[in-house]
Amino acid sequence: MDIIIAGAGRVGFNLARTLSIGHNVTIIDRNAEALHRLQESLDILPIHGDIEDPHTYRKLIDKEADLFIAVTDTDEANLISTLIADDMIDVKRKVIRLRNAFFDRSSIRDKLGISKTVFPLRITSETVATLLDYPKANNVKSFRHTAFKLISVWATSLNEATVIEREGFDIVGIERGKHFFVPQDGTPVKPHDLVYLFGDEAKIRELCRRFDTETPRSIERCIVFGAGDLGISIAKKLIENGKEVKLIEKDMTLCETAEEKLEGEAMMLSCKYGTQELFEEEGLEYADMMIAATNNDEYNIIKCLEAKEHGIHKVVAVNNEREYYNLMHTLGIVVVRGPKMSAYNAILESLYTSSVVMERKFCGGKAVIFLRKVFKQSHLIGKKVKPPKKKDHIKIYLIREDRLIPFEEAETMEEGDVLVGFTAEEHAPKLKVWFYGL
Repeated sequence: MDIIIAGAGRVGFNLARTLSIGHNVTIIDRNAEALHRLQESLDILPIHGDIEDPHTYRKLIDKEADLFIAVTDTDEANLISTLIADDMIDVKRKVIRLRNAFFDRSSIRDKLGISKTVFPLRITSETVATLLDYPKANNVKSFRHTAFKLISVWATSLNEATVIEREGFDIVGIERGKHFFVPQDGTPVKPHDLVYLFGDEAKIRELCRRFDTETPRSIERCIVFGAGDLGISIAKKLIENGKEVKLIEKDMTLCETAEEKLEGEAMMLSCKYGTQELFEEEGLEYADMMIAATNNDEYNIIKCLEAKEHGIHKVVAVNNEREYYNLMHTLGIVVVRGPKMSAYNAILESLYTSSVVMERKFCGGKAVIFLRKVFKQSHLIGKKVKPPKKKDHIKIYLIREDRLIPFEEAETMEEGDVLVGFTAEEHAPKLKVWFYGL
């Protein structure tokens, strides 16, 4: 594909790095230094200029592009760039990153012919909110074509390696230390493994309670560190779910803004002179969950460690740097993708997901899920499908009538069947070929 990316910040850089493998990528930004770094490491075409200035696009006039992606930090810049691109370039699809949820409710997307709008603040906030329903879980993923869920949980309460009896679910991945692998049947779970479970959520909840006896069974009292846009968005979600929220911020201006936007429904606490006294004076140690939601990953880690030190078992850090993922897990911190990582992953998932095959990543990008449903008009109905010849490092299941069936032998496909596969990232290309080749 011919792809144009407007914005060479962290999201644009990561997209260019991923998409430049196998695609022709052009990236536009007014930061010459950022473009130079990109050009040094990637096979891309850089264009120096303001994405809101039509003059910047003169090199692309009358050219065709399969995809235009606008991912700067500014909604206005992203919207204007899509208008200019639409006018000067023959663009087939447009994807845009936006902060203001108003644009999701307006008709602007349709008027501008935008194929996909991504709202990273909302994605991150909703991810945090899912933890309210699954207090013991590290992460929860839902899917469009099945009620089954992918839920990860730390095996912190196991005292020894244990073979888990799997009924209504299966173990589709284990992160042990820094290594992720897809376990074979009979592989024991070891203490402090991060275990990925797929299947009936009621059955998985029972196992989660067995794996983790320390985390509260329900979450009612929440602390949010950081009163920027993300902290406010998370606080709103928690309040909507009826939770008690205390929002902590050292910048008094942000405190005042948050107080106004939240209409006094969250208690605002200033930590201008540190947080040590706050834990004792405000009773923060009695919180059920603490979320560090500043735009500084290192600061988020420190706040989580402080909270754990004061006895809070469920600590969540918003993370925008993949390199901190392993460190956070080693420290027992729940990791939630920050707005930048959410934007990057949401855009890639929209590109890699077709009307036939859905592709999702998990375990911090170390693992991949493929999912394919047999629709009413599918050519697969009545066809006998065989599993891949080499089954190492992968697990494939057939979901039929709410049953999770290991896909180990040839099966005749029926309408409504769902095939779902799990594998580590390094083995994903082979599994992807199998799913698309059905």
